[in-house]
Amino acid sequence: MYNNYFFVGVAGTGMSAIAQYLRGTGKRVSGSDRLFSKTEKGETQIQLERAGIECFFQDGSGITAETEAVIVSTAIEESNVEYQKALSLNIPIIKRSKLLAEISDSIKTIAVGGTSGKSTTTAMIFHILQKCGKEPSLITGAGLASIQKQGLIGNAWNGKGEWLVIESDESDGSIVNYNPEIALLLNVERDHKEESELLELFSTFKSHTKKAFIVNSNYPITMSLNQADANNFGTEGNPGIKGTDFKQDGFCIKFKVNGLDCSLHAIGKHNMENALAAIAASVQTGVKLEDAVKAIEDFSGIYRRAALVKGDDKRHLYVVDDFAHNPSEVASAIKACQNITSKVVAYFQPHGFGPLRFMHQELAEMVADTLRASDLFVLGDVYYAGGTVNRDISPSVVSDYIIAQGKNCIFAGDKAACKDTIIRNVSKTDCVILIMGARDPNLSSYAAQIAEEI
Repeated sequence: MYNNYFFVGVAGTGMSAIAQYLRGTGKRVSGSDRLFSKTEKGETQIQLERAGIECFFQDGSGITAETEAVIVSTAIEESNVEYQKALSLNIPIIKRSKLLAEISDSIKTIAVGGTSGKSTTTAMIFHILQKCGKEPSLITGAGLASIQKQGLIGNAWNGKGEWLVIESDESDGSIVNYNPEIALLLNVERDHKEESELLELFSTFKSHTKKAFIVNSNYPITMSLNQADANNFGTEGNPGIKGTDFKQDGFCIKFKVNGLDCSLHAIGKHNMENALAAIAASVQTGVKLEDAVKAIEDFSGIYRRAALVKGDDKRHLYVVDDFAHNPSEVASAIKACQNITSKVVAYFQPHGFGPLRFMHQELAEMVADTLRASDLFVLGDVYYAGGTVNRDISPSVVSDYIIAQGKNCIFAGDKAACKDTIIRNVSKTDCVILIMGARDPNLSSYAAQIAEEI
């Protein structure tokens, strides 16, 4: 470990979390981001500086001879000016995932893996452990509302206890670098990689786990990596932590955990599964089951996960902002909103040309199967964050299929056109507008703009 770190792209969720954690341990931390302005500071830059992280425009000026290590993510190309400056100064360049692995090796770690639900489950575990007096640390991909209230980004925390809770990523293969005390496998779905590749990664993840490997008992593919039924969670089979009697009432879900009543301010059956996973992991640290169930009930959620932007109970009209970006997440988010109103107008912005090319068939099929006759799926242009990428696919391949199945779908194009389409198709009462997508930092403000106009 070094004492002076510089993060290229420090405003990214994964990067900012590690940067804040290191600063909290007393390290000197600085960073740059292409979103930073030389004239006006955005909220993320202000929050990072509040945490003691010096911020620079991405022009190389922040990297000096005193910089001991430059941290990059897989999104940073070698042509980047700061990557090149680090090379010219012979400063070690370290991948974000490698640094996180080094951090996790220094403390007892709970690592959360799977293709969906990682951020929510990681946050839930942290919340339970904190409520139960464990004083955990946190490095994750989305801000917790409880931490954001303190003026921070909310995706990192330095606790005094023995546990660190982290979100581990399979999309870049880095999940195999971790050696956690406790590991969770939430699900395995074709996302970024083929299922066979994912199973190989998760199998290695399991082999590196020191104490308990916990899987979702609902799916044969996760159970193929089963270590012990007593460790597991789910609603099927005989897991140690079993959920039953699920009900959703508006924006609240209720269910039983091994016979104990549990209620959560959330939507969708997938959030019951996330809660069961978090409880299962917490029990492995020594928390009593009844204490974990009680603790999770006041979990206040995380950034852009079924976040209620506007709620008009009189008109039964709502705007929900969600990070859903792979086929199962999109379908689950729509289903959860269908439990609230008789019509859902769902907007989705594909988060990259590569992901769209990889998942378009599953996305089209799952959305078509999920939509009711009253619902509408609005597709926007692909989010392009720059760099060298093949842009030879259009969201129309998804909309054409959905329309061919007799369901309501419109490929509207840019955000302005999509907003007009959404507002034009919203019912005056009994309707949820669901905004979905990843990577684009402006989606939450986009949801707020729509909320103002309905």
